[in-house]
Amino acid sequence: MLQLAELLKDWPCTVKGGSIRVEVHGIEDYAQDVKEGDLFVVRKGTKDDGFKYVEIAIENGAIGVVVEDEKLLDKLSLSVPLIWVPNCLKFMSYGAAKLYRFPAEALQVIGITGTNGKTTVSHFIGQILNSLHKKVMVIGTNGVFINGQDIDLSFERLTTLQPKHLHKIFQYGVSQGVQYAVLEASSMGLAKHRLDDCSINVGVFLNLAEDHIEDHGSYEKYKSSKQILATLAERLVLNGDDSFCRTVGLQAKKPKVYFGLGNRVDYQLQLLAEGKNSSTCCLQSKKGQKVFTIPFVGDHHLQNAIAAITTVGELGFDIEEVCRSAERLSLPLGRLQSIHNDLDLDIYIDYAHTEAALRAVLQTLKKTTRRELIVVFSCGGDRDKHKRIKMGAVASKYADMIYLTTDNPRSEDPVVINSQIAGGFLSTQKYETILNRGDAIKKALLSANKGDTVLIAGKGHENTQIIGNTQVHFSDFECVQSVLNSNRVNKGTL
Repeated sequence: MLQLAELLKDWPCTVKGGSIRVEVHGIEDYAQDVKEGDLFVVRKGTKDDGFKYVEIAIENGAIGVVVEDEKLLDKLSLSVPLIWVPNCLKFMSYGAAKLYRFPAEALQVIGITGTNGKTTVSHFIGQILNSLHKKVMVIGTNGVFINGQDIDLSFERLTTLQPKHLHKIFQYGVSQGVQYAVLEASSMGLAKHRLDDCSINVGVFLNLAEDHIEDHGSYEKYKSSKQILATLAERLVLNGDDSFCRTVGLQAKKPKVYFGLGNRVDYQLQLLAEGKNSSTCCLQSKKGQKVFTIPFVGDHHLQNAIAAITTVGELGFDIEEVCRSAERLSLPLGRLQSIHNDLDLDIYIDYAHTEAALRAVLQTLKKTTRRELIVVFSCGGDRDKHKRIKMGAVASKYADMIYLTTDNPRSEDPVVINSQIAGGFLSTQKYETILNRGDAIKKALLSANKGDTVLIAGKGHENTQIIGNTQVHFSDFECVQSVLNSNRVNKGTL
C-alpha cells in the first residue's frame, strides 16, 4: 500500500477536492471490480467510456478518481479526490509500477514482439534459462508460468497483461526468487503503454506480417506500435532475415545483434540434416561454432530456436551450454501439438491464425505427411478481413481437403467469412463447410484414412469460442479426445 499523495508525487497532475492522505490498495479501470481503497482510473474504451461509471466506482469504495479530460475538473464535484493527468493509460502503467515498488527492477526482463512466434520463443527462452538453473517467469498468451508450472490467475488473460496485473505478478515472482521474466509484447499492449514501466533489459523482434490492422487503424500504425519496444528496451535482438526487424535495427541507436538462417547475422543457424521430427543444425556465432539437434522440423521452428538461443546467449551464458539446452526444447500448448492416437493418423492442433503462421505450419506438415493433408480452420470475425482470401490461398496450396468451420465469428456471419476464405481456393480444391466447429473436427477425423495428417488450426490452446456477444466453452483438444474416445473409435470402425 501507498499513500495517494506519495503515488502522485512525481507525476504531472491536478487534484480537486477530497484528501490525498489516504492509502491506495490498488489501481482499477473497471468500476465493477473496484474494491475498498482502490484508485479508479477513467479510461475511454473502444465501445464505452469509463466516465459513466464513476459513481459505481465510488460506491464500491474508490478513494479517488483519475481522468484525462481537464474539463471534468470544473464539471464534477465528488466526495473523493478528482485527479487530472495528461494520459490515463501512461498513468496506469506508472501508478501500478510504483504501487508495487517497481518490482521489474529486481528482474532481468525480456520483451518479445512479432506477428508470429511470440509464445513459442518466450517458452523456449524460459526452458533454456530453466535448464541453466535459473528461476524464470514466462508471461503471455498461454498464461503465467514459473519454471514451466502454470500459475493459476484470477484475472483476465491477455497476451500482454494490463499494468494493474503485470506489476502484481512481477512482485509475486520476486517474492518467489524469480530472476528472469519473459514477456510477450503485443502491438496493442505496447500501444496502450502497458510495458512503459517494466525496465525491459532485452527487446526481441521476430517478424512482421499483416495482422490486427483494424485494431490499429492502418498497417503503418501497427508497425509503429511494434517499434515502441525498441524505445523501451536497453538492447535489441533482431531477426536479420526480416526486413522490418532490419529497419528497426538501423533506426535504433542502442546495442543490438541479429539472428537468422541467412547471411549478415551475428548468430546464424544452418540446417545440416532433417529427420521426421528433428533437425541437426550448426550455429555460427561470435561466441563460436556448435553442432546440435533440435526436436523439430521446419524453418519457422529453426527461426524460433535461433531467436531463443541468441537471446540467452546475449544474456551472458555459455553458448555451448545454451545449445545443449536447446536439444531438449518442447513446444508450448497449442503450438503444433501432436495428439497421440491408435488410428495411425498424425493429428495436430496449432494456433496459426495468420497467413504467415498457417503457411509455416502447412509447409512443415507437407514434408512429413505420409498420405493426405486435411485442414480444419476458419478466420475470426470483426477484424483483419483482408487476410481471409490470403489464408484460403495458403491452405489450398498445401491441403488435399479443407473443412471450413468457425473460429471466433463474433458478430459476423460465419457463412460470409468462409466464402471470403474460399475465394482464395484453387478451382480444384476439395472442401466442405461445417459451421459447428465440433462437427467439423469430428468429420475431419472420421473421414481420414490411415497415414493422413489432420491439422486443426486457429485456436490452439484456447478453450472458449466467441459467437455473437457470447463466449462459450470450446476446446479443440477436448473435442479431438472426445472423438478418439467415442465408441465408434474404440470399435476400430474409423
